[in-house]
Formats: sequence, structure tokens, C-alpha cells
Amino acid sequence: MKQFVMLVLSGLLMVSCQEVPKGYVINGIVENMPEGKVYLKSFRNKMFFDVDTADVKDGKFTFKGEVDQPLLFGLATDQMDYPVQFFIENVNMNVAVDPEGETITVENSPINDLFRENATKVFEKGYNIDSLVNKYPSSPVAAFYLYRYFTYQLPLQQLTETRNQLSQNLADCPYVKDLDAIIEQLNHVQIGQKAPEFSLPDTAGVIVSLSDFKGKYVLLDFWASWCPPCRKENPNVVKAYQKYKDKNFTVLGISLDKDKGKWLKAIEDDQLTWTHLSDLKYWDSEIPALYGIRGIPANLLLDPDGVIIAKNIKEEELHKKLEEVIK
Repeated sequence: MKQFVMLVLSGLLMVSCQEVPKGYVINGIVENMPEGKVYLKSFRNKMFFDVDTADVKDGKFTFKGEVDQPLLFGLATDQMDYPVQFFIENVNMNVAVDPEGETITVENSPINDLFRENATKVFEKGYNIDSLVNKYPSSPVAAFYLYRYFTYQLPLQQLTETRNQLSQNLADCPYVKDLDAIIEQLNHVQIGQKAPEFSLPDTAGVIVSLSDFKGKYVLLDFWASWCPPCRKENPNVVKAYQKYKDKNFTVLGISLDKDKGKWLKAIEDDQLTWTHLSDLKYWDSEIPALYGIRGIPANLLLDPDGVIIAKNIKEEELHKKLEEVIK
């Protein structure tokens, strides 16, 4: 009996000493690409960064690693214009993707089921982010979608109320932390508040400050050459500028470009004859964050004292507001 007990304890000890599997394993297939490379990219602040590379052999690849919590990543090949997105959690996942990044399937990952289910819905008019957060308050997917797509769509009060529905279990989630930072900043750039001061280089490299325009109505116009909706709105801004430029009004363009040549060409092509500023840091620029800007085009209208009197006014709404305040 004593020997039996010792054998059992010995067996348990051996089991306990074995390394418990942890981390993730991504077993992937790239359709119609027998050889090549696949890049794993982490996501932060609207951008993807390379974190690992795998060789594709016979159309298959593998990534192994560990994450502290489920996080959004991207997969890319040399043929892709933009990474395909999915969540990584510490499980074994089977992933299939096409070389152009048009489709991705992820098996054995409930988080990705929820992510894919809402991937196109979030762009539909009338999508109810409150419902998703209310139904899945502990899901990083709900936190991600709220942070990524609705910080510039929802009024501040509604955004704050929806954020407060998220579980305390997500307190360390980077999307919740970023969301809280955005809400904090938005509280300082509401209508009736003084616009934060900043300085940036103009097209010639000369440093220009917002305070240089004190005494004028100023439309702070956040845009970029690579942004189709911005380029579409530019003729409307040009029309407003031409009508009111001699009535104590100007536009101050703030670009999120990173290629100076493309920035300058867009200014010339769209005939944007007002002052333009950019540090060419894309979304890493501090100024969009200073103003709580999460998507472009975006704008703020300031009165001659630098007080915000309107936000995100476009098309006819822009002209109506200018007609109202500029006599």
C-alpha cells in the first residue's frame, strides 16, 4: 500500500513538473501562395507595427508567442495593401487568409467570432454600439470597436455613458486606457472652451502658432492628402474661404500627412490657398490628440478670441454657421 501511494505521488509530481502549455499558436494557411513571407503586426494608435515574420512553405506558416490579454493584430503579405485584422488570445488558432488580404477565417477563437460578426456592421448607418457594449461588457472586442470607431461619432456624454458600461475587468485593456484618455481630452475641447495653443511648421518649415491668428475667425481643418473624404470636402472649404476671407475669416489646415511631396501636391491640386501646417508625423502627431481628433476630415471653428464655437461642420452646415457668425 505504501509503495502504491508513493507511486501515485511520484506520478503526480511528474505531472506537476511538466511545463503547462501557455501562449498562442497560430497555424496558418495562405491560399494560392505556396512560398513567401507572412508578417505579424501589432496595432496601436491606428497603425500596425511588425512584430514577427514567418516563412510560408507549401502554403502554410506558424506563429508562436504570448499575449498578456487578447489584443488586435494584423497579418500581411507583400501583396497586401493593408493587414487583415484579427484578435490574438492565448489559444491554438487555425487561420486562413488570401494573399491580397480580402478574406480571413479564424477557428477556435470565440473572440474572433464576435470580432468578425461586427467587422462590417460597425460601418452601417444606425449601428448601435451601446447594444454591443451592453451585451458584451467584458469583451475587448466591444472596447476596441468603441475606441476605434465611435470616439468621433458619439456626443461626449453618450460616449462617456457607453464607456462606463464596460466591465472593470477591462481596466488594463489598452483600448479602454486610450478611450479614457480621449474622453479626458475631449472634455477640454468642447464648444465654449478656449482652443488649446499649439505650434507647427508650415510648408516652408517656418513655425506658426495658433495664437498668430488671434482676432480672426479660424476654421481649424484637420485633413490629409491620403484621405478621400477630406479631398471631397476641400472644394466646399475653398468656397467658404473665398466668400469670407476678406471678412476677418481664415482657414488653418493641419495635415496628418507623412510624405511632404504628396502633401504639397494635394494643396496645389485642390487649390488650398490658406496657411497649412504639419509635422508630417501621421497619427503620431500630438496635435490631433490634443484636440481629441480620431478621424478626418474634422474641423473646429474658433471665434476671434480663440473660443470654440462649432465642431465638425461640413457642406451646407459650414456655410450656414459662417453666415450666422460673420456679419
